[in-house]
Amino acid sequence: MARMSDPQVTYDDVVAARELLADVALRTPVLHSHVLSDAVGGPVHLKCENLQRSGSFKVRGAYVRIARLTEEERARGVVAASAGNHAQGVALGSGLVGIKATVYMPEGAPLPKVAATRSYGADVVFAGHTVDAALTRAVEHAERTGAVFIHPFDHPDVVAGQGTIGLEILEQVPEVGTIVMSLGGGGLAAGVALAVKSLRPGVRIVAVQAERAAAYPASLAAGEPVMVPPASTMADGIAVGRPGNLPFDLIHYLVDSVVTVSESEISRALVLCLERAKQVVEPAGVAGVAAILAYPHLFEPPVVALLSGGNIDPLLLAKVLRRGLAAAGRYLTLRVPLPDRPGALAALLTRLAGLGTNVLDIVHGRLGMDLGEVEVQLQLETKGPVHSAEVLDALRREGYRLASG
Repeated sequence: MARMSDPQVTYDDVVAARELLADVALRTPVLHSHVLSDAVGGPVHLKCENLQRSGSFKVRGAYVRIARLTEEERARGVVAASAGNHAQGVALGSGLVGIKATVYMPEGAPLPKVAATRSYGADVVFAGHTVDAALTRAVEHAERTGAVFIHPFDHPDVVAGQGTIGLEILEQVPEVGTIVMSLGGGGLAAGVALAVKSLRPGVRIVAVQAERAAAYPASLAAGEPVMVPPASTMADGIAVGRPGNLPFDLIHYLVDSVVTVSESEISRALVLCLERAKQVVEPAGVAGVAAILAYPHLFEPPVVALLSGGNIDPLLLAKVLRRGLAAAGRYLTLRVPLPDRPGALAALLTRLAGLGTNVLDIVHGRLGMDLGEVEVQLQLETKGPVHSAEVLDALRREGYRLASG
């Protein structure tokens, strides 16, 4: 393990954070995943921080930071910025300590996260359309009012608090060979890597970013944190434009690999967690599973994938599930020219029912077609890629001219 000079946070800090969290954070369960184990050729386990208090790992770091404030600092209250999970962690932590909290959230933050943050007692203020814009407003609020700014990832107490997950993983899966987790600003990956590498330097640490919001590859190549304006991504919780200085240093030395995953890969992983592991996970929280599905050869088992959060808007969940099912080959879209005569469409639909498909959507149009023909566009639910191929082959054998996609 590479060594850093004068680290700002140490293994002893993680141990001390664990003592602070003893009656606050849950020791979340670890579940074995048969389907992911088959993918990598060895045991894969899921560390379920989606079942943590406030629905994510964030309460660990937030509470440690808040609990260590002086009485004078507590009297001034705290302020934070977040797309939702850090907001809830700060709100819950502040409520447990008994101090005032104000949280700046981006416009369009998921409504359940906003409602939960308010339910824990925090005041919510909307600012900008990104986490970085909300961060700027939160810092201005701190300067104006004297409130203590609780950074979501760039503070020793926060990193130490997140690192307690690493201690739990080593106790729950002592034979672990690889740990994989989501990566946004870096507090989680930095803390877990510090805790794990301090005790087991041979454990491989892999951190995963959404490819639309991936600041770490460019920053690691440059040797310092750089700003990469993130595009829109369903994984809003890890859409951070610039790594934190403290997490970056730890990740640079301690994390073995940083990879990215696509929106479709995130969707597919979310569906897998829901169907096979019976776990509701938000897109940002499932990036590690997405990486296992995308790059199974990178992961030496036994593997622990960290499900970092489960706070997902039901409306977004419905959209992501639909996309994930499409990515998994469970939807089939067809365009079929048909004779413009009574019974032609009914015959096609009857045949599709006989092939075991379920019609989800249908559009019937004549524009651009030859006289005497209409085009029917269909979206079908199938049993997977093999079934989809069987449906296409059967229709073509029966004389239908069709195109998929």
